[in-house]
Amino acid sequence: MTRVAVYCGANPGASPRFAEVARELGEGLARNGMGVVYGGASRGLMGALADAALAAGGEVIGVLPRSLSHRELAHQGLTELHVVDTMHERKARIVDLADAFAVLPGGIGTLDEFFETFTWAQIGIHSKPIALIDVDGFYQPLLAHLSNTVDAGFLSRERLDTLSVCPDVKSFLTFLSMSAQAVAVPPRYATLSAES
Repeated sequence: MTRVAVYCGANPGASPRFAEVARELGEGLARNGMGVVYGGASRGLMGALADAALAAGGEVIGVLPRSLSHRELAHQGLTELHVVDTMHERKARIVDLADAFAVLPGGIGTLDEFFETFTWAQIGIHSKPIALIDVDGFYQPLLAHLSNTVDAGFLSRERLDTLSVCPDVKSFLTFLSMSAQAVAVPPRYATLSAES
């Protein structure tokens, strides 16, 4: 495993802990010889993550849609910056470049990236491991909702169990160091025939 895609906010959030953990993750990945793939911005948690990884000598690849390059202030010091035309291209490029996914706190953009990546695993587009880094319980309401979707019959427990939840960066790095692989759950639609 050589590159980890990190989804996180372009804003710093209300708690200083969010940026602290983003910096810890960037530094930890770099010190463990893993590259960072992220949204390409220089501000918020994205900027904190990238700056820390770069300061520790790591590879950092950003992927930024042209329409956001001014609004999110494209990071000028990255190893590589891919400027793409659409958000769809951004998400697809990040998935292609990454070997695993970490989700730090963020807003609806972060959730959009997480859910698309999780959905793509469900339908068999990739089988790479995905982990929420649950800073101070930030993702507990989301996890409760996902459990509710299982209870309501819209998501299998098997699929939800493929999502790792790490309370901190140390446990996430341990997860990666154990050569984590996504649990082998057949894609949801793998058994459907063309006639179904």
